[in-house]
Amino acid sequence: MKPLFAVHGGEYLVGSHIEKHFKRVNVWIPSRDTGIDLLVSDHRNRRTVSLQVKFSKDYLVTEGKPEFLKSLRASGWWMIDRDKLRTSPSDFWVFVLFGFAGRTTDFVVVPRWELARRLQSLLQKKMIKSYLTVTERDGCWETRGLKDKDMRRIADGEFRDARRDLKAWLNNWRPVARLNR
Repeated sequence: MKPLFAVHGGEYLVGSHIEKHFKRVNVWIPSRDTGIDLLVSDHRNRRTVSLQVKFSKDYLVTEGKPEFLKSLRASGWWMIDRDKLRTSPSDFWVFVLFGFAGRTTDFVVVPRWELARRLQSLLQKKMIKSYLTVTERDGCWETRGLKDKDMRRIADGEFRDARRDLKAWLNNWRPVARLNR
């Protein structure tokens, strides 16, 4: 076993959220880097869900256009290696969006295979630059490369693009809830 290390902010927020809302699960931190940041098990440690956690600062505060700030809650940016995503041993990738202005925390809990499929259809390079944006109306969108008119439509709740819509995974803790029985 290697020396003890510290968890990063995103891992802490995810682990704390799970422990607060799901009393009958255990949260585990691997002793070495295996491509899994957190392992969650049922209370008997028989069934598990593995999580890869990604955290980003809120780019709305520094990069957001003022006209969108009231309608958008948080926006994060990640660089994802397509090969690492494809071969990741984690069941789910969790993107943590910490909204600075409203002091909110949102989680996009998406199956690894679904994330790979979505990003493959949108972004074709080996290193994927992904922007996720959460709205005050609980929408969640992959917004990389969108023009201002589309961002306005997202802010107004009028944007439609199934490939970019991640609302189904916004704060969707069903994989952990299944272990909480």
